[in-house]
Amino acid sequence: MAGHGGEGAAVGKVTCAAWIRRRDDEGPPGVSRLLMAFGRGAKASSPPLLDLLEFDARACALASEPLARVVVGEEAADTPRAIAVHPGGRELVCTTAKGCRVFKLVYRDFGVHLISSDASPLQSVGPQKCLTFSTDGAKFAIGGEDGHLRIFHWPSLSVILDEPKAHKSFVDMDISLDSEFLVSTSSDGSARIWKIDEGSPLINLTRSPDEKIECCRFSRDGTKPFLFCTLVKGHDVLTMAVDISNWKRIGYKKLSAKPISTLSVSLDGKYLALGNREGDFCAVEVKKMEVAHWSKKVHLGSPVSSIEFCPTERVIISTSHQWGAEITKLDVPPEWKVWQIWLVLLSLFVSSAVLFYLFFKHARLNL
Repeated sequence: MAGHGGEGAAVGKVTCAAWIRRRDDEGPPGVSRLLMAFGRGAKASSPPLLDLLEFDARACALASEPLARVVVGEEAADTPRAIAVHPGGRELVCTTAKGCRVFKLVYRDFGVHLISSDASPLQSVGPQKCLTFSTDGAKFAIGGEDGHLRIFHWPSLSVILDEPKAHKSFVDMDISLDSEFLVSTSSDGSARIWKIDEGSPLINLTRSPDEKIECCRFSRDGTKPFLFCTLVKGHDVLTMAVDISNWKRIGYKKLSAKPISTLSVSLDGKYLALGNREGDFCAVEVKKMEVAHWSKKVHLGSPVSSIEFCPTERVIISTSHQWGAEITKLDVPPEWKVWQIWLVLLSLFVSSAVLFYLFFKHARLNL
């Protein structure tokens, strides 16, 4: 487990975090392709901040000093609450108690800079519980504490859907891999599916009176698409899968005995991460729907408020309001790299050629 990402006494505690992956090689050669965005709260000696730090994949650690730092505001209400990063890695949105702020990542002069960008439709929307980009980066959605759902085209911010009474209050939200659907969950335990391009609700997920649907994520492996949801049924905490072709349940399984506070899916869709309200989290292998890794007391006694997989490594960043951010390397079987597969194939080819030569030579000697 890594530390708190350079959290010092002079600056506030980490309140939210998100991975940033550069999608091209246009950036300076001295800047890592993997960065971390940290939102920090205010202190007597420091205003609310947004930090960018380099991530060293080999050491599984963040740099001690930020590459870039920007002041988000002067009041406690300007503290970043959540961060969504555009899939292209050049823009991010952070939400505060007042609304949303947009920042561009500009790579120049052997470094990276955070530049505030005008986003008038987002600045005064109030506190948002959820915010997310579509996988292709063409859509952006926010769900408010007041239950208001807004979906925009990106980067124009032209409105696709503006629904003030989508929910009582948002709990979670996600967009499907093909950007066709949005799923949202409410504080009253309900869950709703929306057709994004049509800007309209499609269906409410069925549930019994003693069930509450809380966290939600679409699958990411690109094969058979389905939806993961955490479900509280009486005293049981379950993780269920829903077939998105008919929105019926495929099945469910008890993966954690403790209430789940946050859910995430790895970029390749092979693992789920479930953070609970007592500061633990687990990683689940999707193919088997079995726990592959447990991390106990990562955020001792404090609910895990966010959890996210590293885009390229089996590493997780988790946050809590009490303990800030923690980086954890998952204890799971390593993945085969492309070069390793080619090396094995080359070895087999060379071995076959040598055996064929020896066999041919031996056959000629026997003639």
